[in-house]
This record gives sequence, structure tokens and C-alpha cells, in this order.
Amino acid sequence: MITLDTSALLALIDRRDPAHTDVRAALADDRGPYRVPAAILAEVSYFVGRRFGQSKLGLFLDDLVSGAWTYDCGDTDLRRVRELVGRYADLPLGAADAAVVACAERNGGRVLTVDRDFGAVAGEGTITVLP
Repeated sequence: MITLDTSALLALIDRRDPAHTDVRAALADDRGPYRVPAAILAEVSYFVGRRFGQSKLGLFLDDLVSGAWTYDCGDTDLRRVRELVGRYADLPLGAADAAVVACAERNGGRVLTVDRDFGAVAGEGTITVLP
């Protein structure tokens, strides 16, 4: 089970992204499910729509609807998100990234990202950063 960050999803969608091959390989090595925290849906949707257009955004949303990605609402994560945002304010670790961490902590601890800021949180030992 892998929790996906915005940067990993964008790298996966964009075949020209330097991390595309690594992200695909990390997903191929895991049978899933692949969790997309609700807190990053708006962020991903904004970037996909802006960079690739509405048709590509529609395809991404179709994947969510079909179950290719597991949409994780994280209703119980807000306290942990707040704690992480405060602790890592110097990174800055925003609410979306903190939600990725909280989701991963509940679901096996594996985060797929190309964002280096997650490395500091991984030092706590509650998550493992892929690839």
C-alpha cells in the first residue's frame, strides 16, 4: 500500500518528467491500493488542469472514480495534520503534505513523492519515502 503525494502523481502523468520512470517503477513493485488523500485532490486537480488541460484532468478523475486510486478522506487525521504543520513549519510542510504523512501513517507508512521535504518527516520513523 502506497500513499501518493502531488509530486508523484504529476510525475506519473507527465512522461517527460525526470522522475516519471522511477514513480512508475515504484508503483509496479507494489500491488496497491494506492491512496490519494483528499487534501491533495484540489492541489493535483489544479496542476493537472493547468499543465495538461481539462481532458487530462478528466482522465485522472475517471481513475479515481474507477478505483485505480483509492480516495482517502482522512476524517480522523486533522489533529495529526495540525501537529505536523506546527512541528515542520520551517520546511514548510503545508496541510496537504501533512495529510499525506498522516494518511501514510494509518496505511503502512509508505509515501511516494519526489518532494525532498518528506525526508525530514521520514526521520521520525513513521513513514518511508519512495522511490
